[in-house]
Amino acid sequence: MTQQKKILFATLLISAFAANAQTNPAITAWLQNTTGIKGRHYVSGNSTPINDNDSANVLSVQYSGTSVYVRTNGVPSYITGPFLDGNPSVTTAQNAIFKLPLNPTKNTGTPTATAGGNIGQFINGVALFDYRDGVAWNNNTNALCGGPGNAPCPGGPGATMAWNRDAVLAERSGFDCAKGHPAMGNYHHHQNPSAFKLDKVVLTTICNTYDADGLYVIDSTKHSPLIGFAYDGFPIYGAYAYTNTDGTGGISRMKSGYQLKSMTTRTNGPAVNTTYPLGYFREDYEYIAHPADPRYLDEHNGRICNTPEYPNGIYCYFATVDQQWNSAYPYVVGPTYYGTKVATKVTSITETVTAYTPSTTGISANEKDKFDIGVFPNPANEFIAVQLNDLTKENLAVVLYDITGKEIQQQTIYQGSTIAYFDIRTLYNGEYLVKLTAASQTVTKRISIMR
Repeated sequence: MTQQKKILFATLLISAFAANAQTNPAITAWLQNTTGIKGRHYVSGNSTPINDNDSANVLSVQYSGTSVYVRTNGVPSYITGPFLDGNPSVTTAQNAIFKLPLNPTKNTGTPTATAGGNIGQFINGVALFDYRDGVAWNNNTNALCGGPGNAPCPGGPGATMAWNRDAVLAERSGFDCAKGHPAMGNYHHHQNPSAFKLDKVVLTTICNTYDADGLYVIDSTKHSPLIGFAYDGFPIYGAYAYTNTDGTGGISRMKSGYQLKSMTTRTNGPAVNTTYPLGYFREDYEYIAHPADPRYLDEHNGRICNTPEYPNGIYCYFATVDQQWNSAYPYVVGPTYYGTKVATKVTSITETVTAYTPSTTGISANEKDKFDIGVFPNPANEFIAVQLNDLTKENLAVVLYDITGKEIQQQTIYQGSTIAYFDIRTLYNGEYLVKLTAASQTVTKRISIMR
């Protein structure tokens, strides 16, 4: 091969890689903070959020030929806190760089178990934890160990115990409206990151006083968005997807293959009672395969399927919920990874990388034809909530007009959040319009104010 041909061949390879990188969701899906959004949090007893100095969402994305580097504080744009179970921590900037693979691979050996701490990242840079909370049942003392207020576990949390406590059930009183809480400042979700108040059956009243929202809104009529990546590099989606793995069959709720065991006692463990009900420990569940029903997921809580971002198919995890949209074990990933776990937290980038600059479109590309907002209550008398029915990659202005077209108020739905509020207590009764424009589309809703 001549030198000229070598140069041409190298140029073509670089061009091909660059073109592929710009369409690889592991690079393009992250919500990069391009407008200076800061975090906010509530403290107990005060329903007015406190503005923080820590930048929210993902701070930068860089990539090489094999990896993507995501720099994040781990702070979401939606309001965090308060944490009413005595957790003294607040959401704190992590200033972390996470390295994930661009081309994840299936683990053909013994599956790797998920562990305490980060097991993935949501697209807003917030950490994903697995089902556990670091507390277990000590068979020797017949008491819980690990975690605040409990004796230390021999060998570390759960090291010699058969019964590991489920965080989603046991720590619900300490979750904020967005279903998250911090561990030593590291804010994270164990479960589907959609606000409690948006579930069909609401399991906590935290949103009543400390209102907030989550990363996305569950919608049973369309494919859920890509919301994160596990530490084996495979994507994580929300609760709904194409029924069949080839992308056909309409939209269905993805179902966990795990179910509670039929038992009234636990061997060498706590009794099944109102204090320790079935589901309180991970070992209360068993996996049952459903090969005839593509809606049921495998033992890792995923399946190989086509999605809007991966039309040719890839292995995907799903944030599983039940019929009432309450989180369903194993919640997101686990108890083992499907792929080879290679992601890691790094202190610096030691290879040549390219910075990815996002192209904001307001709403995700696959939803441009379904862009919509919900405005409620209608009629309203004190506040109006405007709910975006999809992820937004930029800050969106929402404007309230009177019926003559005069602008009354303007609010913002922040990148990586879903909701904005108008205080209407000083407005006269009558008809008003709520207008939002994004992705060259405008949605206008009519609403009544009545007292």
